[in-house]
Amino acid sequence: MNNEASPVIQLWSATAGARFDPSRTVATDVNWTVNAGEFWVVAGEQHSGKSDLLMLAAGLLPPVAGRCEVFGRDARELDETRIAERLRLGFVFEDGRLFHDLTLLQNIALPLQYHRDQPAEEVLRSLEPLLTRMELLPFVEKLPSELSRNWCKRAGLARALALEPEVLILDNPLHGLGATHRQWWLRFLDEITRERNLTVILATDDLRPWAGNERYRFALLHEGLFFADGPWPDLLKNHPHLVQLLLAGADREIVP
Repeated sequence: MNNEASPVIQLWSATAGARFDPSRTVATDVNWTVNAGEFWVVAGEQHSGKSDLLMLAAGLLPPVAGRCEVFGRDARELDETRIAERLRLGFVFEDGRLFHDLTLLQNIALPLQYHRDQPAEEVLRSLEPLLTRMELLPFVEKLPSELSRNWCKRAGLARALALEPEVLILDNPLHGLGATHRQWWLRFLDEITRERNLTVILATDDLRPWAGNERYRFALLHEGLFFADGPWPDLLKNHPHLVQLLLAGADREIVP
């Protein structure tokens, strides 16, 4: 089990570039420590660069400047020769990133077959408890094109969880989901992260589902500046106007 005091991701004076245009920076002078067992919500307006920052933190994008460490190792060293360290971290893209010519089961099973060389006949048996819990079992033979965005995003989460990572990074996980599915995600993430002692970092442009929760730690990305505030009261105290913007449309008061 992870020691909650030990850092799993650290950024020092890091500059994050845009993945499609490395010459453009989305965040500068980022200093951030994510400790094992923490649950971070990184909020920012649309197109503020949150996805690029998450990919930097995950070691999927090198910093333009500064340093990023993942599990105590320079992220630049996490190449194919360090696959064991890289598999300790799971990344869930906003759109699920499923292969459209593969069934849902084939998509979810890819990490097991590729990294653990698990035979196809054993995959369903090993994944069945997770698929049942995530309500995906009835859809395993469907293609992504036959399913709604709700189920495709859930399949992307299942694929990330299949290898039982220590760190789970999610890019805008609730975006585009129906109300019932949003509530499922909130409940499931709370349960699975507690059970597995997962470290979580997620990005969002809507603070409403996350606001006020004492378990979460909060950070903001705004106009290229990153603020790792921590508990909700600190976020609200330090950035009231930006918080109000990211709570726009909420038909309830801000949690004090």
